[in-house]
Amino acid sequence: MGIYYVIGLERKNKKVSGERKMFLLFFILWIAFNAKISLEIILFGIAICGVIFTFLCKCMDYSVRKEITLYKMLPLLIHYFIVLLWEILKANILMLKMIILDKYINEPVIVTFKCDLSDESCKVLLANSITLTPGTITVDIDDNLFTVHCFDKDMAEGIDDIVFIKLLKKIEKVKNGGKRVVK
Repeated sequence: MGIYYVIGLERKNKKVSGERKMFLLFFILWIAFNAKISLEIILFGIAICGVIFTFLCKCMDYSVRKEITLYKMLPLLIHYFIVLLWEILKANILMLKMIILDKYINEPVIVTFKCDLSDESCKVLLANSITLTPGTITVDIDDNLFTVHCFDKDMAEGIDDIVFIKLLKKIEKVKNGGKRVVK
């Protein structure tokens, strides 16, 4: 039988899956933190690492594939965050000009536009980004239809083709493994 079978690391085609490597990492950390090896430590380590690993996989939906995808998306997410900060700064300056100039009369408008993002988390990120940008509030999302309240009609121009959508499409493409999924 061997120790690999007992702790679930039976070899298939000389490869150990990523999830099993995580279990092995937990076990190695257990042994390292205990600083000594005995039968009791090994048995408790297998049991405790098994419980932690099962919790991680079942309750927290862990998989190595998802972790690798997250690392691939990291540069895009950092770029998205920088663009978001830039857009917030530009909108703050515009709103400041509108507020300081007493002669300016704003014309609030509600705009509805269609966005072809298929991933729910990307849609939520887009809605939150619009809401974080001063002068705009996402009122509703219905499938791919976004309803946005704009402080002024000038802010509504080009909202259906904002830079956020382009970046989120790239993020969505990486998240789907290079394939563009359209619902």
